Amino acid sequence: MKLDITDIISDFPAFRVAVLIAKDLSIRQERPAELDAVIAERMAACREHWGDTALAEIPGIAVWRRAYRAFGIKQTSYRSSVERLVKNVLAGRDLVAINGFVDAYNVVSLSHVFPAGADDLNKVDGDIAFRPSRPGDSFRDMAPAGVDGVTEAPPKPGEVVYADVEKILCRRWNWRQDARSLVTPETKRAVLTIQSLGEGDLEAAVADATDLIERFSGATVAVTYADADAPLVVLAGA
Repeated sequence: MKLDITDIISDFPAFRVAVLIAKDLSIRQERPAELDAVIAERMAACREHWGDTALAEIPGIAVWRRAYRAFGIKQTSYRSSVERLVKNVLAGRDLVAINGFVDAYNVVSLSHVFPAGADDLNKVDGDIAFRPSRPGDSFRDMAPAGVDGVTEAPPKPGEVVYADVEKILCRRWNWRQDARSLVTPETKRAVLTIQSLGEGDLEAAVADATDLIERFSGATVAVTYADADAPLVVLAGA
């Protein structure tokens, strides 16, 4: 299995992505108490560190706002996944409990201010890529009401997407995931991406995610990086 970022790296040369393949997962629907404590501590740290800072001035958010504008996304309703996490926590809302695996990578995203997202590897078809959208791309929105009330909502022309060979896995780069490959307690193999545009310590985020996934989902994790120097990579562990 390969990851390809060739089609966007010339426009976004600072893009770097870590791909974590997690195997032998044992995902609990309920958030473990120890993970709940970690999340509470990280939310408090986020509020203390960024509470007096405008979202637009947080470096790990600002870079994604600029990237979104670069491929034509200007509406404030369309923001990177990490901006939504940070915004909610700074507004006093807690991270939504989904399951032990998703909650673990969401708190890594919050703590290190990187977008992150995962898919059930058994529901991913062929190789994966970050690329501009193409005619015929299929996306099924994970939100109950979908995009503008429409569940099947293909991307706009030129939009950066994350896709396998048959469908979009995430629209607007890292805005919202497709419903067909979500990680659930039944998932045994997952592919997680942690995405950087030059701000922050990506290796530290990867180490954090690996630790939490192994501790709370019983998995083994293999990591591969792609960037401008290695835009097409074979994924370890896939």
